[in-house]
Parts: sequence; structure tokens; C-alpha cells
Amino acid sequence: MNSTHHVYIALGSNKGDRLKYLQDAIDAIFTQIGTVNTIAKVYNTPAFGFEGDDFLNTCIGIETVFNVETVLEKLQTIEIKLGRERNKTEGYESRTIDLDILFYDEVMISSETLTVPHPQLQKRKFVLKPLRDIGSKLKHPQLEKTVAELFKTCEDQSDVQAINIWLKNPAKQFDFSKYNYIAIEGNIGAGKTSLSHQISNDFNAKLILERFADNAFLPKFYDEPKRYAFTLEMSFLADRYQQISDDLSQLDLFKDFIVSDYDIYKSLIFSKITLPEDEYKLYRKLFYLMYKDIAKPELYVYLYQNTKRLQENIKKRGRDYEQNIDDEYLEKINSGYLDFLKNQSELNVKIIDISDRDFVNNRADYLWVLGEICGEEN
Repeated sequence: MNSTHHVYIALGSNKGDRLKYLQDAIDAIFTQIGTVNTIAKVYNTPAFGFEGDDFLNTCIGIETVFNVETVLEKLQTIEIKLGRERNKTEGYESRTIDLDILFYDEVMISSETLTVPHPQLQKRKFVLKPLRDIGSKLKHPQLEKTVAELFKTCEDQSDVQAINIWLKNPAKQFDFSKYNYIAIEGNIGAGKTSLSHQISNDFNAKLILERFADNAFLPKFYDEPKRYAFTLEMSFLADRYQQISDDLSQLDLFKDFIVSDYDIYKSLIFSKITLPEDEYKLYRKLFYLMYKDIAKPELYVYLYQNTKRLQENIKKRGRDYEQNIDDEYLEKINSGYLDFLKNQSELNVKIIDISDRDFVNNRADYLWVLGEICGEEN
């Protein structure tokens, strides 16, 4: 998983439909840069440093995988697309939109193009007031004062008035509220764990991850599949049953729903491929004894990925014991999942073809996948 960075951005507009420009900028930041976690109130403020119409100002807090220079570049591109024109002469001017990085992970950054924290933020009440709404405890790494403390000592006497209009968080278009428990499934290397991590982080979900890395039989199975298949499948079944039973029984009042990177039914799918017929029949009896007592996901998402892309992902993540998995085995797993999904009626299933998508490195693809998950049922 790519590490994320916490960024605070100031937004201002005093030209044209000011509120629309603020909302359009937030929408573009969400689409192109990262998840919008918090949005401050909107404030009406007089033009600062020049004669002009009043501004509407606000601040947002986001999370992004991009470095600070990339964030700056993307913000400037958004400004241009929203009609920002920069004069070559020095000084302030009216603008459709103004986007400034205030904080980036609470570290100090100095380059030819950028200084972070913003060098003037402690002098501008129209920045500090909305920033205080969403980050009062942020500490300036150079001044060693919190935003709340900086606001108290700010000498700016500008009249900064809150208006009774709230900007919308673009993430609200993805509605997970109808689900308490979502399972993300897929073949080896499909990206189910990465997607579960992203959804958990962006939408305040409790995350359940399969503990495959702790299974001592997995490397042995890839070396000697016939010898270790039954032992492996039984150990996985016991561990999955125990984990899901425990995690689903522990309520988390601070999370909105649960997302898991597996469903226990995968035990039956894999065992049908790996076990001989007589062992599979025994395994199936044991499986259904457990399955009837375990909670089922309210939404079952299957990420379909073609074999070539699966192999690329497997090679990329570099687990030694997976490097010799052949195409035929992956194709059998895909067929096993699709046969199961085609013939069952108990689960609410969405099959999403991600063969031409890279939702880990391409935010547009990630948002597309979210749209497929949260879209209307067929």
C-alpha cells in the first residue's frame, strides 16, 4: 500500500459564482488528488491587499498518496481549468479560485516553487478561522504554536463572517450506509486487500484482513500441493471461521460498517480445486457445519482480473512462495468463483471486471470501482 499524507488546503474565490467555484474546486481535488476528510465553514471576507470584491474562503483537509510537488502541480492545473488567470505583475488580484497548501504532514518544506507551512498563514485571519474549524490542534513546526494559538495572537483585524451555506463532500456520492458488512473477493493477486484497505481508510470502516501470512502450511503447499492440500484447507477454514466469528461479534461504535478482504466461502472454492474427490466430500461436510452459523456479507464484491494481470501483480508483490503459480491454477480459481456466484442465490453479488483498471495507482480507476460497488442494483 502507498503511504498517505495529510494535507490542508485553503480555498478562496471573489470572482463570478464564488460558491460554485469553491465546490467545483473541492470536487476536482477529490477526483484528482485524494480523499476529502473535512470541510470547514465558508466565510465571507474583504479582499486582502488590494481593492476588490469580497472573497468566500474555506479550508479542507485531505489524504493523498502524492508528494507535495505533485499536489501543488495538480492544484495549479485545477486553478487554470476553473478560469484562474495569473498576471505577470506582482501583487494581489481578483480570481475565480485560489488554492494554497497550508500544511503537508506538519513538516517544513522549502523549495524554489513552494514553502510549507504557508509562510503567511499566521498573519491571515481569513485562513486561520476556517483552518481552526477543522485543524485547531495542528502545530506549526517552525512557530511551535497550534492553529488555535495562532488565531488568538493574529493581528489581522479583517471582518471574517461565517455564512450559512455548507459545501458538499464529494465522497457522499458513494453511499455505503445500506451495508453493515461487505466482503471483497477475487483471485490471487486481484487486489482485494488493497481495495479493502482503501475503502476502510476513506469511509471509516472496520477492516478484517485474512491472516494468510501466518499460515505455515501455505509455502509447503506450493512446494508439495498433493501432500499438504488437505492440511492447508483445514487450517484456513478453522482460522477464517474463528476470525470472522470473533471480528463480527465485536462491535465498534466508532466505525460505520465492516469491510473484509475475503469471505469464508472461498474455502470451499479453493478446496474443490486442490483436493481429490474423496477428501473434498469430507471437507464439504465439515465446511457446511461451520457455514450455517456464520454471518454472511450483505454485499459480496468479486474483482475479476484476467490471468495475465494476475501474474503481473503476483510478481510485483514478490512473495517467494507465489512465484511459481501457473496460469492453469489461476484460471481454475477464477472458474470456481464464477461457477459459485452464478449458481447461488443467497448473496447480494456484484462482479466487477478490473482487467483494464489499476485502482491502486490510478485514482480515477479507484473512483470508478467505488461507483460500481455503490451503484444501483441490476
